Amino acid sequence: MTNLPADDVRGLLWRLAPMIYGPTLLYGLGQGAVVPLIPVIASQLGATVPIAAFVASALVVGQLCGNIPAGWAVARIGERLTMMIATAISLVGVVALAFAPVLGVFAASVFLIGFCAAAFGLARHSFMTTRVPLSFRARALSLLGGTYRLGAFVGPFVAAALLAIFGDEHAAIWFFGACLLITGLLVTFGPDPEKAASGTDDALLSEDTGEAITGTVTLPEADRGRVPGVFGTMWANRTVLSRLGLAAASLSAVRSAKQVVLPLWGVSIGLDAQTIALVVGISGAIDFALFYASGQVMDRFGRLWASLPAMVLMGAGFLALSFTHDLDASAMWFAMFAAVLGVGNGLSSGILLTLGADLAPKSDPAPFLGSWRTLTDAGGATAPLLVSAISALSSIAIATGFIGVIGLVGAFGFLRWVPRFVPRVR
Repeated sequence: MTNLPADDVRGLLWRLAPMIYGPTLLYGLGQGAVVPLIPVIASQLGATVPIAAFVASALVVGQLCGNIPAGWAVARIGERLTMMIATAISLVGVVALAFAPVLGVFAASVFLIGFCAAAFGLARHSFMTTRVPLSFRARALSLLGGTYRLGAFVGPFVAAALLAIFGDEHAAIWFFGACLLITGLLVTFGPDPEKAASGTDDALLSEDTGEAITGTVTLPEADRGRVPGVFGTMWANRTVLSRLGLAAASLSAVRSAKQVVLPLWGVSIGLDAQTIALVVGISGAIDFALFYASGQVMDRFGRLWASLPAMVLMGAGFLALSFTHDLDASAMWFAMFAAVLGVGNGLSSGILLTLGADLAPKSDPAPFLGSWRTLTDAGGATAPLLVSAISALSSIAIATGFIGVIGLVGAFGFLRWVPRFVPRVR
């Protein structure tokens, strides 16, 4: 398959922006503003530190639980309608979050927002899977991941500004609500991106009706009851999910561990908070700077050329960092390997979205994507627990080395299974 001309690529990006990239940026911005304040507000409602951490984790748990139901919804009512419903329910969750009288209501609201985030994310993923040309898929999905990262990166700064102006943590919640409201309006009334690259690829569809889609056609009303369903799709694709799916879960685990290990490592070697924040911020900036490069590599050379270097860099980076804890130049090694992890994480941008899109059955992608995202989210949710448990039983160095081993094993999984299961782009 030939690559799209540069003008067509830019045109496709602009036409997808109101329906996909704009809402993703807004959602990431609003959620990024709220997430750091969830433990703070939970503490104000009477939570202890461990309970506050548990309430914050309800967001991830809700997303993990929402993936499979989201796959069911998208397969039956379509991506656009699923995103509209998820946005509306999220707004209910935001209002409950703002007015929660007790900790239980607050925690349930956080869970509900996470649950709806899964539906919103899976609907976008399915939309891109069925409507973006294969020759440009990795770049489009890497940009999708990058816009969310940008929102999540800027969100905490917005929250800080709102706190300075209003002096109330609930201002960030209302900001999230405003972002959700604009997101809902864009999804509902935004320009139809179906004509984004008309005639350039077989994967593009005609006008979106909001109905359930299957690959390149809209499902007839009489056939909607005969789709395999989420669990049927999981069983039919058990081979790829149990192999490449686990490799993808290891990538998600290593990514998630990076957010936990780096601050803990800085504390454990005696660095002050300002230095730790600077190192973590530089690592994040490197990560963000490379998000589109990952898509370029995947589209031009193949998925393995991004996934394998990313996993080797992160796995080896964690493993090497684990041996530097007691060295005289431990701070220098910390900064260097944080940068290495940033490069690896940046190169992995969009990989999980792209692989899921490549592997999803053309007849009905949403149920498969629900299973795929459940695996990857489970990997991301498990890693911080592993780091915490191993650190408590032994040391942060052992926990970091263990994450490195997971990364290298995952690299072997990508090397072994990507060539077998993923179709060649060119």
